[in-house]
Amino acid sequence: MAAPQPPQPDQPDQPPQPDQPCTKSAPGTTRYSLLLAAMPIGLGALLLHNSVDGSTVDQAQQTPPAAVTSAAPAPPASPASPAAPKPTATARDQALPRSAPKRLSIPAIGVDAPFTGLSIGKSGQLNAPPANDDNLVGWFEGGASPGERGSSIVVGHVDTKTGPAVFVLLRTLNPGAMVNITRADGTVARFKVDSVDTFSKANFPDDKVYADTPTPQLRLITCGGKYNRTSRDYEANVVVFAHLDGATRA
Repeated sequence: MAAPQPPQPDQPDQPPQPDQPCTKSAPGTTRYSLLLAAMPIGLGALLLHNSVDGSTVDQAQQTPPAAVTSAAPAPPASPASPAAPKPTATARDQALPRSAPKRLSIPAIGVDAPFTGLSIGKSGQLNAPPANDDNLVGWFEGGASPGERGSSIVVGHVDTKTGPAVFVLLRTLNPGAMVNITRADGTVARFKVDSVDTFSKANFPDDKVYADTPTPQLRLITCGGKYNRTSRDYEANVVVFAHLDGATRA
C-alpha cells in the first residue's frame, strides 16, 4: 500500500488514496504466529481510510446525514410466520467452531453489510476492502473467525471519496449494544459491546487490540480523530471491543 503523499503546492488538498492504511501494525496472535513469523516486526496496518472527496472533516465533529443509516440494503424479508431462533450458545466464553462470516448487522447504527475476506499483502499490510464500495466490511482471514476462540478482526471504511461509509457511526456505539454476525455455517454469532475507544495512531495499543484472547472476542476498527491535511491521514482509530454473548440458528 502506498504511503500518504503530501499535497501539491499548486493543487487543493486531496483525500487519501483508496489503498492507504489507517491503523498501526498488528502483532500476530498464537493462531497465526507462524504466518507472521516470516514477516518483519511492524507488519503493517489492519485498515485503510478514505476521506470524503474534497471535504475531509474532523470525525469528532461530523454529523452524518440521516440517509446514512438508510443507505444500507434492507435485511431480507422474513417469512410470514418465521420460526423462533433456536439457541446454540449462550455462555460468553463458549467458543463456536471456525466458520467464515457472511453478514454484519449492528441495529443501533443501521449497519447491514456483507463481508469480504482480507489477507496480508506483499507490503506486509492487510489488504483493504474495495474502496469503491461504501457498504462492505472486511474480515482478517488469518485470525479467528467471529465466534471462534480469540480476537476476530473486522475493519471498514469510515468514508470514501463519495461520502460516508459503513462505519461512519461506529464511534457512537454504546456499551451493551449488540453486533450480529451471520456465519457460513448458518449460525448467527451475537456479540455485546464492552467498550468503544479512540486511540492515537502514535500510541496504538497493539497488545490490547490484537491479543489472542482465551474467549471469543470481536474487534471492529475504523478511522477516527482529526484528519491531518498535511499527511492526508486520520490521527486516530476507533476500536469497538465486544465479547460473544451467544449464538442462534434459524
